Amino acid sequence: MSNPALKITVWNEGVHEARQEPASIADHYPDGIHGAIAAGLAEHYPEAEIRTAVLADEEHGLSEEVLADTDVLLWWGHIAHDAVDDVVVDRVQRHVLGGMGLLVLHSGHFSKIFTRLLGTTCSLLWRNDGEREMVWNVNPTHPIADGIDHPVVLDKHEMYGEFFDIPAPDDLIFISSFEGGEVFRSGVTFNRGKGRIFYFSPGDQEYPVYHRPEIRRVLANGVQWAAKPELHRSAPSVRNPQRNWFAL
Repeated sequence: MSNPALKITVWNEGVHEARQEPASIADHYPDGIHGAIAAGLAEHYPEAEIRTAVLADEEHGLSEEVLADTDVLLWWGHIAHDAVDDVVVDRVQRHVLGGMGLLVLHSGHFSKIFTRLLGTTCSLLWRNDGEREMVWNVNPTHPIADGIDHPVVLDKHEMYGEFFDIPAPDDLIFISSFEGGEVFRSGVTFNRGKGRIFYFSPGDQEYPVYHRPEIRRVLANGVQWAAKPELHRSAPSVRNPQRNWFAL
């Protein structure tokens, strides 16, 4: 499943890790959430160029040079959405519209970049009681669902439930159900400009979800689906040429 052409950037705000809270995060993710995600991708793409970045880095680690050299950006955020510089959000948006793939993970649904690209609040129902989550593969022919069990069972996880305030997705791939009876559209895709977006909800910081082989496979599939390494990156332009319609 390797692809030597892929250039992947894993972004994580890294605030939980810096504050060492919750305490379990050090046990679950000693190298940070971004480190675990990057390690999982490296299992599937050993020859790819995988870099990580966090909020505290200069320009949040997402400079023009980094984004221009990124085929797919993965985004994990939770408690510091407002701390992300709008200049960086503008930059990421431009690259997504130009063809860079974007995977938005778990509570990244409230990130500035996701809400901007989707144009809705992206709000949802939630409760964190460590309940069982069952991730149902409802679109097994989609490339992102390739090789994924049905269902993937997470013994303990945060509950995300409907209504999820997003536009109608281009693809609905996974639906999660929870012990409390709630359901959630946990794996959906969107196309914006020339870019592909995949949102995937499993991955709360209090649970070691990103070590699960099935979850790592979903993210690897998502990266492969969203990547367009052959594309000449350019943002869509707005044109309104003056024409003499009477001469046509």
